Amino acid sequence: MKRHCMKTAMATGAFLAAITTGSGAAGAAMASPPMPSPSPTGTQPTCPGMGQMHPVTSEYDYLSQMVPHHEDAITAARQLQRSGRPEMRQLGQSIVTTQTAEVAQMKGWLEQWYRQSPAPSPSGTTMPDLSGLSGDQLDQTFLQHMIPHHMMAIMLSQQLLMHGQAQHPEVAAFARKVRDDQWAEIRTMRQYLTQWFGQQNMPCIPQMPGMTPGPQPGTPGRPTPTEPSPTGT
Repeated sequence: MKRHCMKTAMATGAFLAAITTGSGAAGAAMASPPMPSPSPTGTQPTCPGMGQMHPVTSEYDYLSQMVPHHEDAITAARQLQRSGRPEMRQLGQSIVTTQTAEVAQMKGWLEQWYRQSPAPSPSGTTMPDLSGLSGDQLDQTFLQHMIPHHMMAIMLSQQLLMHGQAQHPEVAAFARKVRDDQWAEIRTMRQYLTQWFGQQNMPCIPQMPGMTPGPQPGTPGRPTPTEPSPTGT
């Protein structure tokens, strides 16, 4: 298990190191993010919105983890309709619309390909209850927790791709889209958080053993050099 976690960390490390380098204002906001608290087990970080991260072991495992993870984000994003900022209301609606469609797609694949396997079940929310919050407190709390929540989805998607675990090209394409779409939303959320609440309120960037700082090959939207080719070449 320890060896598998290290391989997982190395697989996700290059992508995370690459995407956490930016330019201009966005780059400055992301240059020195707070680090997560050490994990008691030494296998995963402790970041708000991350929760317990389990290494992806198969295509079925990826889909069964992503369904409740998406549903968690949808529940939180619906609360943004009460935000006083139009940017946040638009962000919330975008997350609800996109991820609701993705949940339906993933459930369809699970029914089609993995009918004999256990259905996904909620593993406990990693987002706080936002129903009692309003104004700046609602917006700031959402941003501080949804950024690492999105990062977890990116890490899970990148694990699937790096290890060549997708058994169907549709799932590989889906994982790339989740990775790239949610990274674009992270950039937007970090800009909002810096603009409205100051860089000191940035959440931690999750890291795992084996990750190294600094630019690495690979950018969102393109397979990294170690990602298996869809054609097998």
